[in-house]
Amino acid sequence: MRPVYLDNNATTRVDPEVVQTMLPFFRDRFGNPSSTHDFGASAFAAVNKARLQLQALIGAELDHEIIFTSGGTESDNAAILSALEVLPSRTEILISAVEHPAVLTLCTHLEKTRAVTVHRIPVDRQGRLDLDAYRAALSPRVAIVSIMWANNETGTIFPVGELAELAKEAGALFHTDAVQAVGKVPMDLKSTAIDMLSLSGHKLHGPKGIGALFVKRGVPFRSMIKGGHQEHDRRGGTENTPGIAGLGMAAQLALKFVDDATTRVKSLRDRLEDGILQRVPNTFVNGDPLERLPNTANIGFAHVEGDRIPLLLSRAGIACSSGSACTSGSLESSHVLRAMKTPHGSVRFSLARDNGEADIDRVLEVLPPIVEKVRGSPSPGPARRGNEDHQSGLGQSGSRIDFLS
Repeated sequence: MRPVYLDNNATTRVDPEVVQTMLPFFRDRFGNPSSTHDFGASAFAAVNKARLQLQALIGAELDHEIIFTSGGTESDNAAILSALEVLPSRTEILISAVEHPAVLTLCTHLEKTRAVTVHRIPVDRQGRLDLDAYRAALSPRVAIVSIMWANNETGTIFPVGELAELAKEAGALFHTDAVQAVGKVPMDLKSTAIDMLSLSGHKLHGPKGIGALFVKRGVPFRSMIKGGHQEHDRRGGTENTPGIAGLGMAAQLALKFVDDATTRVKSLRDRLEDGILQRVPNTFVNGDPLERLPNTANIGFAHVEGDRIPLLLSRAGIACSSGSACTSGSLESSHVLRAMKTPHGSVRFSLARDNGEADIDRVLEVLPPIVEKVRGSPSPGPARRGNEDHQSGLGQSGSRIDFLS
């Protein structure tokens, strides 16, 4: 039986067009983009083309606002460390309690090694940021705010446009880790107050080991990696031309398919969620029912350890996860779900444009007996959408109900 891959928030399959775009830069067009001969000029042109492709995808104003990096982690680190350097009189950082480890780990390190104070803004049971706590933490001491565009585990989308405006009023720089959001939701950065944005190729059907940092025109920036004059003196080191060319094509395809992500993929996601809620008792959806990535379903299962279900699904040929792939080696429950005060085991299903109806059918066939096996003899109970203290009855458009009781 064909394997079912529903762990696209961990990584995506590289699109065949992306592979074909990359191959010449391993063989015939292998020159160094900094070289002045024709081989170098060909590679240089490919790097510049990719910059334009990324500019179009995220709605940047200028192509040179794009700095190519090794991925999301480097981009996150570069943004935060640069802000502390260009604003040395400001020694505070403001993040959410549910940031990716690329941000959380760096900030914890900075607390221990520098005179830096980190404010971790809490979230509610649906993973939504506490805006009152956010406003209260902003002050002239804050150098940078780093709040993710969308959470990698629950898909909850944060109001980064509004958050950036508030940060600007306090004189702080605003960065967003948009690794999970780029290519899944429309973006127009030139109409926002966002100063910096991180993205990663392997989350949008591009190769691993390549990413980018958007730095808005006029925003001061200090390079984290010292070396040559590459990337307009903002990131030393010979450019990864095959990876950059692949990322550019991935961005072009993502722009083409962004409507598919917000319609067809979302419809598949909703069908999966509704099917699970109907077939499996004592289940619920983690995350904001309205402001959520169209591809992400984080399902909570009462009386279940979350990591047991993905293991049994994997044996049945279905790939999903119990949380972020970057924390899968930990025996502790997800820091995201702990911050949301979610006590039950949860499973993340994350879809992409590769998925179809047959994938959903397979999960709905295999999952219920697996949960029953894990639970033993579960007592029947109502399924619901959202967490128990948020059954407000708010509904989305159409016939679906956000909270089932």
